[in-house]
Amino acid sequence: MGKKCRIRATIPLSLGEAQMKALSLKQPWAELILQGKKTIETRTWNTNFRGEFLIHASGNIDEEGMRTYGFKDLPRRAIVGKATLTEVKKYLTKEEWMADNDKHLAGNWWDGSKRYGFVLINVQRLTPKQMPGKMGFFEVT
Repeated sequence: MGKKCRIRATIPLSLGEAQMKALSLKQPWAELILQGKKTIETRTWNTNFRGEFLIHASGNIDEEGMRTYGFKDLPRRAIVGKATLTEVKKYLTKEEWMADNDKHLAGNWWDGSKRYGFVLINVQRLTPKQMPGKMGFFEVT
């Protein structure tokens, strides 16, 4: 028989111990995901990524969204939570788009072009950690 080999795995306990992907969202959309009111994040681009990622509140805010949902001040330029991306839905028609409006909260943004919905589960709020964001998914250490 050969030698026994032990494999040691570590589970990251903080951002500093491992790389994770992050995605920037304007407020109040990041907050609405953290509250469980928004379970699909929409984009004009698709992704092959599936798994856990960090939610980054960008420096930009959606003023109309802030007013609509009654927010005055929310964390910005910070990691604010994490979620798991399990599926990407493709929206080809306004009917498909509007059928999920209660999940993505972006009904008035249909412009006739293809849209993608990132289906999110296991959302968890984290203590805000200030850092700059980037476009698309980006690596955070």
